[in-house]
Amino acid sequence: MVIALWLFWRAHVDLGLNWSITLEIRKAHELIMHGVYRRIRHPMYAAIFLFAVAQALLLQNWLAGWAGLVTVAILYLVRTPREEKMMCEFFGDQYRDYMQRTGRLWPRFF
Repeated sequence: MVIALWLFWRAHVDLGLNWSITLEIRKAHELIMHGVYRRIRHPMYAAIFLFAVAQALLLQNWLAGWAGLVTVAILYLVRTPREEKMMCEFFGDQYRDYMQRTGRLWPRFF
């Protein structure tokens, strides 16, 4: 849970004014490739997955515990393709190169 909290906080700090609750490109939007984004394209989703796993392990009610993980998985599977399509359309080859260098949820080291 502590790792999830740190990762979520760090991702927000690294994004700065580029963060938005909706899928949108803002004026003067820039592609962030430093901090946690250097190795992971979607660290906030990774943090939320870690939260969900921690919840599942901490709650004694298996249904309530694991329901969060299922919900996060659905959100991720629906939203991430749209988000990456939007980024590819706006940033073009710069984002495609970034996709090749980074992991989607977990760091890519090689």
